[in-house]
Amino acid sequence: MTIPGFDYRRVQVADGVSLNVAVAGGANGGGSPIVLLHGFPQTHLIWRHVAAELARDHTVICPDLRGYGDSDKPAETDGTAYSKRTMAADIVALAAALGHEQFALVGHDRGALVAFRAGLDHPDKVTHLVCLDILPTLDMWDAMHGVNAAVAFHLYLMAQPPGLPEEMIAAAPDAFFGYFLDLWVKDPSAIPADVRAAYLKASREAVASIVADYRASAGVDIEHDRQDLAAGNKLQMPVAVLQQDWGAALGFDAAALWSAWAPDLHHATTTAGHFMAEEAPEEIVKTIRTLAD
Repeated sequence: MTIPGFDYRRVQVADGVSLNVAVAGGANGGGSPIVLLHGFPQTHLIWRHVAAELARDHTVICPDLRGYGDSDKPAETDGTAYSKRTMAADIVALAAALGHEQFALVGHDRGALVAFRAGLDHPDKVTHLVCLDILPTLDMWDAMHGVNAAVAFHLYLMAQPPGLPEEMIAAAPDAFFGYFLDLWVKDPSAIPADVRAAYLKASREAVASIVADYRASAGVDIEHDRQDLAAGNKLQMPVAVLQQDWGAALGFDAAALWSAWAPDLHHATTTAGHFMAEEAPEEIVKTIRTLAD
């Protein structure tokens, strides 16, 4: 599946790694660039509504992250192939290859973790940052306690050493990935049957790389966050965070956690489900425009 009106291309971002990317705007009346990064268990198609609206007056760039969708899925050999630092460098290289040295960056779920890392590692590249329904990696793990952590069982499963997680998920991939597509959406019609099928197909073909992405967040990604925390590094650009009010349900103050990383922060909650770019695209567009326009 594709986003109507978008051009598709493959762009090399690292040795042996090319990303599948949809682009619109630019010479066709675009404006300042906005890069949109999807989450789990999805592809760039999550942005089909948001991207079309933003492309009216922006250059919009929607890649599949490395390891997802139709992008390359390099084997994990040293624990860094799917670190958010590596994946963030992909996005900076992608934007540069398309002629953009600076850009606004929007991420949902896993893509928001990549966007967060890009903001810390490349503050001269990321002009504005929008993160949807996440906490930074270090805070995410610290926030999980007791039985409340059961809502994130998949984080613990995919944090295990290579072998068992991949084997278990590959044995019933549609049941595993479909569980989250069904559980995390408040309005099932927001993910039509053909889009859901596309997500499941893409995920079936990416079990090893998806697990590697999550495993990195239980290892090297935490270390990178700790290093930044110790050094006092913060996000220097304006930051907007929109998320469900699960912080209150789980006993932590999400806005306070984000404020420690982002001095220039706009934090808000939404009544939409986790897949808010599909359930409430007008709200997401408004959030992006309020920050980046």
